[in-house]
Amino acid sequence: MQKAEYINLIETELFPKIQLTTTSPFDPIIVENQSQIWKTIGSGNYAGVFSLDAKPEWVVKVYGRNPEELKKEIEVYKRLGNHKSYSTLYDYGENYLILKKLEGITLFDALVKGVPIPESVINDIDSGLDYARSVGLNPYDVHGKNVVMFEGRGYIVDISDFYKKGFCRKWKDLKKAYYKIYLPYIYKYHPPIPFLMVDAMRKGYRMYRRLKKKG
Repeated sequence: MQKAEYINLIETELFPKIQLTTTSPFDPIIVENQSQIWKTIGSGNYAGVFSLDAKPEWVVKVYGRNPEELKKEIEVYKRLGNHKSYSTLYDYGENYLILKKLEGITLFDALVKGVPIPESVINDIDSGLDYARSVGLNPYDVHGKNVVMFEGRGYIVDISDFYKKGFCRKWKDLKKAYYKIYLPYIYKYHPPIPFLMVDAMRKGYRMYRRLKKKG
C-alpha cells in the first residue's frame, strides 16, 4: 500500500468513524471506534492510536485534545531521527502522525497479566533516554503505560512531552520500585495483579506527586 492510499483511508474511513473524548485531564483519551477496517490499539493523554491490517507496520496517532502539542511532537521526532528505542515518523497531517509500529506490551499491562519484566528492558529504556538527552531533549512523563517490552527489549512509545522543561521523576520512581520491590519479590514468580489494583497504584502515585509538589 502506498502512502497516498493510506492517507486517503485515514481521511475517509478513520476520521468519520471515531470519536475521542476525555473526562479528566489526568486520564487517557477515551476512544469510540465504529470503523470496520481500523483497529484501536491504544490511547494516551492526548491521542488515540489506530492500525490497519493492510499496513500493519504503520500506526496512526490521532490527537483528541491539545492539538497544538502535535507540532511539538513532530519536532521531537525530527530531533530523535532513527533510533532503536523509538518509533519513526513517516508523515503527518493537521491532527495526526503516521508512525512505525512498535510491537510489545506496556509495563503496566505486564504487571496485570503476570508477564515478567527482565532487567534488560529497564536498561534499554535508560539507554534510549540518555540518547534523547544527548540530542537536546528532556525525557518527560516516562512511565509504565508509555514504554513497552518485546522479546526482552525495551522501547519508548510516547515522546510527546520530551520538549518540556524541568525534571520529571516518574521513570526514576518506577526504577526505584522495580529494584526495591519488583525484582526481589515479584519477578521470579510474577502472579497476575488485578487491573484495579495496578490502576489504583497509578492514580495514587499521581495524587501523591501532586500533593508533594504543592507541599
